[in-house]
Amino acid sequence: MKTQKATVKDLLQSGDCNQEVEIRGWVRTKRGNKQVNFIALNDGSTINNIQIVVEMTNFPEEMMKKVTTGAAIYVKGLLVESAGSGQSYEIQAKELVVLGEADPEKYPIQPKKHSLEFLRDVAHLRFRTNIFGAVFRIRHAMAFAIHQYFNDHGFYYLHTPLITASDCEGAGETFRVTTLDPKNPPLDEKGEVDFKQDFFGKATNLTVSGQLEGELGAMALGKIYTFGPTFRAENSNTTRHLSEFWMIEPEMAFYDLEDNMDLAEDFLKYLIRYALEHCMDDLKFLSARLQEEEKNKKAEDRSMELIEKLNFVLTHSFERVSYTEAVEILMNSKQNKNGKFQYPVSGWGVDLQSEHERYLVEKHFKKPVILTGYPKEIKAFYMKQNPDGKTVAAMDVLFPQIGEIIGGSQREENYDKLVNRMKEVGISTESMSYYLDTRRFGSAVHSGFGLGFERLLLFVTGMGNIRDVIPFPRTPKNAEF
Repeated sequence: MKTQKATVKDLLQSGDCNQEVEIRGWVRTKRGNKQVNFIALNDGSTINNIQIVVEMTNFPEEMMKKVTTGAAIYVKGLLVESAGSGQSYEIQAKELVVLGEADPEKYPIQPKKHSLEFLRDVAHLRFRTNIFGAVFRIRHAMAFAIHQYFNDHGFYYLHTPLITASDCEGAGETFRVTTLDPKNPPLDEKGEVDFKQDFFGKATNLTVSGQLEGELGAMALGKIYTFGPTFRAENSNTTRHLSEFWMIEPEMAFYDLEDNMDLAEDFLKYLIRYALEHCMDDLKFLSARLQEEEKNKKAEDRSMELIEKLNFVLTHSFERVSYTEAVEILMNSKQNKNGKFQYPVSGWGVDLQSEHERYLVEKHFKKPVILTGYPKEIKAFYMKQNPDGKTVAAMDVLFPQIGEIIGGSQREENYDKLVNRMKEVGISTESMSYYLDTRRFGSAVHSGFGLGFERLLLFVTGMGNIRDVIPFPRTPKNAEF
């Protein structure tokens, strides 16, 4: 009989019983008595374990003592239909080898409930838990789906620089990149740090966005997307902020705002559909976990069931509403009039908060919303200025429970208007002459948007803290692992 090498996922899906198989993985639990032991084995390929049935008379007692939670083992045996409940198939062990021991006195991931805070402290091992196995399999699936979607829609993947001399958002909250001696940097005539002597000959920082360079690519290749790490030196310790995170940023030549909104809606629905089609076991596990976590909350305070929430996005056309109309709705809402908003909506020009965005989605329209026509003062310099002189052709896609998930706009293609706006907000036109060249030479209508990958994952997985959807979170005062 030929031995079949496979993953746990392969074996559970095959249904090919009475075959001799080999499997390697990590012990989740072991139970039993002197006659027979039952080992729950997982190799990371699925949320489900496979049961290993060990007749104790066939294996040395001293070796079996080493089969503890966290140990890596090799098993060779017969795949059969399971006689017990809880699993379809199991392996009757003929050979068992302990590949790597895990001292139960020291191994921190024991078979009991651990808090997410504790697991962040052992992030190098948290992948072995059910919850983080599910989260990071979904993260992989979403990354794959992003590349597949853009490839299938004629986009080119552009690698934009991580080190840049420009600040796309004009926020100034950037990480400096330098080789100068911090204790004794060279100074110029004004007594300031002389960055001309630095590695790149100028002040540089880690990028906050690949958008500006992405636009340059789009104005020759037509449709591009970036997907890579970005960095913000914002001293924020909230559940929604990271110092290092991943962004998906498509830029499209000859796309106006309507085209941009159509693409964003289609893209998000594709990703959510992909998750439902390819990650259902993990989604069901995460949904059950979330319901258990919230069972003691009042009904009105509970989150929408995870799979229901994902289908909610798929089954509705996104409502397209102007910022002006949204402000009127919010100002006239009972929530606002009764002082229920943490940040009262006082009038036109206010920067909407997550609670306002969620009200529009969950209470008023009861569907995802795309807001357009924001005041130019609260949006970035590169956004297309509308004829009214007050607003820009921006768009924010709003989702239930999370608020803004995509931010984008039609980009300003008019050279004079862009230069004037840059001067208004204090951005050097000289240092960004390369960006302005795309408005000097062959300018055209173009648009784009940004989707924070971890924010998407918060929505798809139902996790409540952004630090739990990235393998090794980087936050203020935290750069472990």
